[in-house]
Amino acid sequence: MAGLTVDGVWDSRPCQWGRDRLPLVQRGVDVSVWLLAVPVSAFLRYDGHFAPMQHSWVALFAVLGATAQLLAGQVLGLYRRRWRYGSFDELMAVAVSSVAASFLLYAVRALLPADGLPRTVPILAGILALVGMCLIRYLWRVLSETSNRPRGDDLVSVVVFGAGEGGARILSSMLHNRHSRYKPVALLDDDPLKQRLRINGIRVQGTRRQLADVAARNNAAAVLIAIPSADAPLVRELTELGLGAGLQVLVLPVIEAARIDTVTASDIRPVTEADLLSRHPAEIDIEAISEYVTNKRVLVTGAGGSIGSELCRQLDRFQPAELIMLDRDESGLQNLQLSLEGHGLLNTPNLVLCDLRDRSRLLTIFGERRPDVVFHAAALKHLSLLESYPDEAWKTNVVGTQNVLDAALAARVERLVNISTDKAADPICALGFSKRIAERLTASAAMSNGRQFVSVRFGNVLGSRGSMLPTFAAQIAQGGPVTVTHPDVTRYFMTVEEAVRLTIEAGAIGRPGEVLVLDMGEPVRIADIARRLIEQSGQPIRIAHTSLRPGEKLHEVLLGSGEFDDRPFHPLVSQTTVPPLSFDEAFEVYRSHRGPTTVECLRRAAMTFEYARGRLAS
Repeated sequence: MAGLTVDGVWDSRPCQWGRDRLPLVQRGVDVSVWLLAVPVSAFLRYDGHFAPMQHSWVALFAVLGATAQLLAGQVLGLYRRRWRYGSFDELMAVAVSSVAASFLLYAVRALLPADGLPRTVPILAGILALVGMCLIRYLWRVLSETSNRPRGDDLVSVVVFGAGEGGARILSSMLHNRHSRYKPVALLDDDPLKQRLRINGIRVQGTRRQLADVAARNNAAAVLIAIPSADAPLVRELTELGLGAGLQVLVLPVIEAARIDTVTASDIRPVTEADLLSRHPAEIDIEAISEYVTNKRVLVTGAGGSIGSELCRQLDRFQPAELIMLDRDESGLQNLQLSLEGHGLLNTPNLVLCDLRDRSRLLTIFGERRPDVVFHAAALKHLSLLESYPDEAWKTNVVGTQNVLDAALAARVERLVNISTDKAADPICALGFSKRIAERLTASAAMSNGRQFVSVRFGNVLGSRGSMLPTFAAQIAQGGPVTVTHPDVTRYFMTVEEAVRLTIEAGAIGRPGEVLVLDMGEPVRIADIARRLIEQSGQPIRIAHTSLRPGEKLHEVLLGSGEFDDRPFHPLVSQTTVPPLSFDEAFEVYRSHRGPTTVECLRRAAMTFEYARGRLAS
C-alpha cells in the first residue's frame, strides 16, 4: 500500500500498515467469532427459546471463550505471523486453539454452578467457532487469490499437459501471479485416474490424443509440457501433436524431484531442439567427484572450446585449488574468462596460451604448474576438413595427445581424462582414425605407469561450435534450403551440459586404460530434426539432400566391433577397453606405410595390432 507521510506528501513506497496490524485484525476476527459462537450455541441448544437461559452466564462464557482463544492462539503462534494468513498450515493452529479454548470453557462450566448454561454449549461453541474462523480465512484466501489472477488482453491461453506435482505447481504459479503472461484453460493427463480431476478450478479434459480438440474447444494458443522430468521421446511426440494443432509448444526446465517446488511461471519457455533430443540429466556421484577435484590442481586443454569451456564452468563449482585453462585460441580463453569471472582482461595466471604441438612448452607448463588432474579436450574435430587435411589430424589429435600424455607422466599427474568421439568406434575417416589412436595412446600410458588415465567417448554435442543446429538455424534464416546429407542418416546427440557432467563422473569411476562410452539414448534421424525446425519457423523451406561426404557413415556406433557393454558403476556409462598402442609403434606405421593418401596411413596406424571382427586388421 502507499500512503501519506506525516508531512502530507504522498509516499509511493509500500506501506507497512497492513502487515503491522494484521495480527490485530486476526485477533479481532477470532474474538468476534467466539462472542457470537457462545450465544448462538446456547440459542440452538434451547431450540430458539431464550427463556431458560441466564444471559449473564452466556455473556460471561462468551468473553471467557474469546479470551481463551486469544491465549491459545498466542501460545501457538497464531497471532505472531508464524504462518501465512489463510494457509492450510495456519488452519491446523486454528483447530488446535479452538479445541483448547473449548476444553477450557467446558472445564470452567464443570466447576461453576451455571445451571442456566448446559454443558454441551462449550463443545458446540468450539465447533461453531472453528467453522467460523476457518470460513473467514477461506474467504480471505479466495479474495486474495482472485485479486492476483493474471489480467490483460495479451494473455496466452494454455493447455497444460501433466496433472502431477509439477503441473499443480506451475498451474498455481500461473493463476496466482498477476504478471504472468499465461492463462491456463485446461489440463491433460494420460493417467486414467486423473480424468475429470480439478486443480485450482482447472479440469483435466482428456489425454494427449485429445490435445487438438481440447485446444480448439478452449481457444488455446499454446500447450505447456508441465513434466520437468519428461524425456525426449515424450517431448517430441507432444511437440508433433502441438504443432499439428497449430499451437505454440512450451516446456519447463529440467528440475530434479527434490526441487520441484521451485518451479514458477517465469520458468516457462518455448521448446527447443535440445529439449527434443536430450534427456533428463544423469545423476552423478557428487562425493566421488569432489574427492578427486576439490582442493586439487586441475588443468583443462582446449579450455576455450565448447566442451572445454563447459568443463571449466562445471569443475569450478567443485572448488579446485587451481583451475588451469589452456588453449591456443586467445578469443576462446577470453570468452571463458568472461563467463567465469565477469571480465575478459586475460591477465590472470590460470589462463595459459599454448599449442599442444609445442612439446617443450607443454612440458614446461606441466612442470611448473604440477596439475593433479588433467582433462584433455583439445582436438581438431571437423570430419570433412580433416579428410582434406589428414596430416593436421595427425599433428594435433595424435602428436598433441602424446605430448599431453608425456607432460602428464613427467609431472606425475594422478588422473587424466582424454575426450574422444563415437567416430573412433570402427573408424572410417581421418578424424575417427586419429581419435582411435589417441584412445590407444592413453591406454598405453595407463598400462605402462599404472595411472588412472582413461578416455571418454560420446557422439554429437548440441550447442557446440559448428554443430548441426546452428547450421540449420542459419539456413532457415536465409530462406533455405536446409541441407541434409541423406534422408535416412542418423546421429547420437547429447547436450553439452550432460556430456560434461558424465565426463567428470567418468574421471571418478574409470579404471586405468579404459574407454568410457556415454549412453546417448536412441539415434535420431537428421531429416526429422530439419523438418521440425522448419515447421517451427512457419516458413515454406525445402530440404535438400546432398549425399554422404567422404568418411561419413550412414549410422554411427558408440561401441566398435569386439568392444563390450559393461556398466559396473553407472547406468549411463559403459566401460570397455582398447588395445594399448605406443607412439613409437604408431609413428613407425604412419611413416613407413605411405599409401595413396595420408588417410590410409592414419588407418594403418590406428589399426596396428588391433583385432577387428576376429582377425588382425593390419
